[in-house]
Amino acid sequence: MVILCALSGSGLSFAAGNPGPLPAKASETTADQASGGKTGVARALDLSFREDVMPVFFRANCNSGGCHGAAAGKDGFRLSLFGYDAAGDYYRLTQQMLGRRVNVAAPDESLLLLKATGAVPHTGGTLFSKDSEHYRVLREWIRQGAVDDLETVAEVTGIRVEPERMVFEGGGQNRPLKVIASYSDGRTRDMTALSLFLSNNKTTADVDDDGVVHAGRRGATDVFARFNRFTVGIAVTVLPRGDNFEWPADAVARNTLDEAVFQKLKSLRIQPSKRCEDGEFLRRVTLDLVGLPPTEEEARAFLADGSPDKRERLVDRLLERPEYADVWASRWADWVKLMGDTFSGGGTDNKNAVGYFQWITEQFQKNVPLDVFLREQITSKGSTILQPMSNFYTMLPTLGKYDPKEMAQRVAQLTMGIRIGCAECHNHPFDRWTQDDYYGFVSFFTGVQRKKGSEEREFYVYDDRQHRPALHQLDQRPMPAKFLGGEKPEIRGRDPRIALAEWITSAENRLFANSMANRIWAQFFGRGVVEPVDDLRITNPPSNVELFEELGRRLVAHGFDQKKLIREIVTSATYQLSSAVNASNREDERQFSHSMVRRLSAVAALDAVASVTGVDTVWKTQPGLYRAAQMFNPGIRNGSYFLTCFGQSERVSVDAGSDNREPSLSQTMHLISGDTVRDRIRVSGVIREWMNQGASPERVVESLYLRSLCRQPSEAELAVFWRVSGSSPAQADYERLWWALMNSTEFLFQH
Repeated sequence: MVILCALSGSGLSFAAGNPGPLPAKASETTADQASGGKTGVARALDLSFREDVMPVFFRANCNSGGCHGAAAGKDGFRLSLFGYDAAGDYYRLTQQMLGRRVNVAAPDESLLLLKATGAVPHTGGTLFSKDSEHYRVLREWIRQGAVDDLETVAEVTGIRVEPERMVFEGGGQNRPLKVIASYSDGRTRDMTALSLFLSNNKTTADVDDDGVVHAGRRGATDVFARFNRFTVGIAVTVLPRGDNFEWPADAVARNTLDEAVFQKLKSLRIQPSKRCEDGEFLRRVTLDLVGLPPTEEEARAFLADGSPDKRERLVDRLLERPEYADVWASRWADWVKLMGDTFSGGGTDNKNAVGYFQWITEQFQKNVPLDVFLREQITSKGSTILQPMSNFYTMLPTLGKYDPKEMAQRVAQLTMGIRIGCAECHNHPFDRWTQDDYYGFVSFFTGVQRKKGSEEREFYVYDDRQHRPALHQLDQRPMPAKFLGGEKPEIRGRDPRIALAEWITSAENRLFANSMANRIWAQFFGRGVVEPVDDLRITNPPSNVELFEELGRRLVAHGFDQKKLIREIVTSATYQLSSAVNASNREDERQFSHSMVRRLSAVAALDAVASVTGVDTVWKTQPGLYRAAQMFNPGIRNGSYFLTCFGQSERVSVDAGSDNREPSLSQTMHLISGDTVRDRIRVSGVIREWMNQGASPERVVESLYLRSLCRQPSEAELAVFWRVSGSSPAQADYERLWWALMNSTEFLFQH
């Protein structure tokens, strides 16, 4: 994805090394022309501090977070981050060090110019030369007296990027962009020359300092222009040159989700992979829906079934199994930071945590709609023991300290995938959220109070009807509760969280529906249509807009019934594609043209080991036999090195990616020499039982493959085994084979 950050300033041409005369204001259009070049309060000077000078700081990265825009500034000088506080910047430039940073008597001696051009030592190095227009604009403003703007300065009302989309036939081509800003006084200005151009997907489309897009390899991305608080994007597509593309006749859409996926693949001239084999589908969907591999008996029955609808019938059976609820309860426990004991991120203990986890599990057992599920937690109150969902307000805060700002940030991220934290101190640099949006949203949670209940382990959550709204950081003015990007609801003395919960979970609020549907999709494909799933912003758009919107529409159409949407997903042609790639989709990681090979989560991997060997996990701090997915508090806190080693979430944040599925050397070493697999195989007794029953060597080997990998062994694999073990294998030979199968990437990864 390519990001283009336009500056909140003028349309002056700042092409370094190509200086020209300063353009006159009369060159601006529409209302500017009609009024003879002056609108609003007439300017006494040609240059505006806000429109002409501050953009130079942005373009040179002076007011970025890594330079003078940092909270403490840099080298004794501070600018507001991305220029959100123009008045403060003007004061610090002209008043804090009179005659030094800005010297109106001798402009060339201004420290501002000397440091920027490298004439005196500067941590940031040389930013521009004396013959650049950056220098000319700053020097001219100082020469004119370094005067601040008059009272009325036109505001930016929007921007547009031209062209609206780009399609390249092959790489190696170039095409320029143009960024146009509109002002409240009717002017429009070409901002291209004052734009910062960035790219985070340079392989598909890079962009140079002049705003020229350079096409790379085949793919789709987005280019964004940011000016002031507005961000607008265009789609960029790079097609293979001279490609004789044909859509496979056997790639047929089964539902509207497939239609959206296949239409995007056709536009990119990407062929999807073939349909996966039965064994591949059986293992994939069983692990996805119930968090366990299929048993040998299930594998034999499914592979022998010749009916055309067997996959759909399998899905229906799996969705009704109790393990389905355990899988989703475990995932939501990660997302709401569910933890107990002294390790709790929310200052509660095991009794509250267990009750909350059981409540979450019950919701998925009953298939409670997602809107109801979230609404009950957002509006929860009362005893954390008697009303377990009220632990929503003890788990999400950090270290037991309730902070309405933190609560607002986490609710926005959890329910709508929006990260608003940046807007606490300044307008969001890469999204539309302002400080006003931030503090208006925080006001929904300023009335929440917690007090100790009658029991030591109990909290009582309630809303203080006398609560006061959040105060804006800049001027301390009260900010009435306001929906993100929406209106201010009429509270009238009621708990404002009720109005918030109704708005968040409304079928009309596509932020919620799309975010929830995208989370669900990601669980079955290893990535969301927007990735990360809890970072939905203008500058992180969907890889397939039509699919993203259709997922949200389907969830709403199903009344937020998660099971119905899941059934559509796992019976789709897209979900059933093989992981084997072809020449056209080999490099695709975003358009779902093939199944992505993905490692099992730590919880699923441990439960798979226990299920395949028939040896349950014993927990050091929890009596009884439970699968990892049934544990409210998994990981090292329950004595499981395996879960910690394989990246189980520590539940310290609501980040959906907090469980780490990256393979590591420590995982390999644990599988080879640790006790998780080795000791289970030794005590299992399964192989000994088969041998005592007189099973043939061929039958034992076949059973081990079906039990572990849900497939028959290949001829090459059999040849290796017989060569190593001989015609009459001993129990130790079978155990070594089983150990090898369970240590393989095929066992630990879904295909």
